[in-house]
Amino acid sequence: MVNVNVQATTALLKKLVEIPSPSGFTHDVIDFVESDLNKAGIQTMKTHKGALLATIEGKDNVKQRMLTAHVDTLGAITKEIKANGRLKIDLIGGFAFNSIEGEYVDIHKADGTSISGTIVMHQSSVHVYKDAKTAERNQQNIEVRIDAPVTSAKETRDLGIEVGDFISFAPRFEHTEGGFIKSRHLDDKASVALVLQLFKQLIADGITPAHTTHVLISNNEEIGYGGNANIPKDVVEYLAVDMGAIGDGQQSDEYTVSICVKDASGPYHYGLRNHLIDLCKQNQIPYKVDIYPYYGSDASAAIKAGHDIVHGLIGPGIEGSHSMERTHESSLEATYHLLKTYMLSEMKH
Repeated sequence: MVNVNVQATTALLKKLVEIPSPSGFTHDVIDFVESDLNKAGIQTMKTHKGALLATIEGKDNVKQRMLTAHVDTLGAITKEIKANGRLKIDLIGGFAFNSIEGEYVDIHKADGTSISGTIVMHQSSVHVYKDAKTAERNQQNIEVRIDAPVTSAKETRDLGIEVGDFISFAPRFEHTEGGFIKSRHLDDKASVALVLQLFKQLIADGITPAHTTHVLISNNEEIGYGGNANIPKDVVEYLAVDMGAIGDGQQSDEYTVSICVKDASGPYHYGLRNHLIDLCKQNQIPYKVDIYPYYGSDASAAIKAGHDIVHGLIGPGIEGSHSMERTHESSLEATYHLLKTYMLSEMKH
């Protein structure tokens, strides 16, 4: 197997998940990725939407490839400052309210500073509220308890908090002795870490990919349009690197690379998915083929935007997607192996 430095990759992943970056608030993490690539001698360009584009020249510069992985995450935004000084929130991304109850957060103020808080139910105490256990977890009942002595909307506003302030969730990153990596925002920062490590290794080792390859570090995937633009005109193949979803009826697991053949947008390109499967078979890469029924990727967003490209989707298997997520080192290794093997392979069309 083509080895990835697991310790270096997970250290990079930890840095990535600890940078707050809900969709719409990704400037800091994009700056971090830009610096990481530039230090390795890889030139980058920021797009008008705030994403990042980098390129490695290949043996074939006529038929080009593009990888994408997204740094934007789930999060929230301040919707209302309540009379008691607490905050009502609006969701950024598709997740259930119950998946964030009890989470520590940062409220990012317009002046660039932040204040911590906790996401709680309004009916938070079982000693006070008879329906504390049964009340619906929804926008009406969920609120942010601010770590400041506030009891009114005026006191909260005096802190500099206002409607429209972004709210990020604490990642709670852990790397266990058994090789599990658990954290919020593995979707899709695990893939970002893998792509960054691969590009840096190719440059360090002087390896030239089969085709000129671009990477788009997108910043609006969770809201549906991260990768639908900034595709260079000579790109023929577009491969999204995102998570594999795990659950009942799924083949994906935390120990292999997932190859998606269909999601909510429809089937992915038949020829490209067969090429990816063949690469796994030829190189003894553990993989699973799967369908994700309630899923869309940057690659499918590009197709919907009308781009004439061949599109595919692979990624590490992530348990508990859009909640407290987990994967394993072996899934990262398998995904890295397939990515590198793919970049060194020639197109089949």
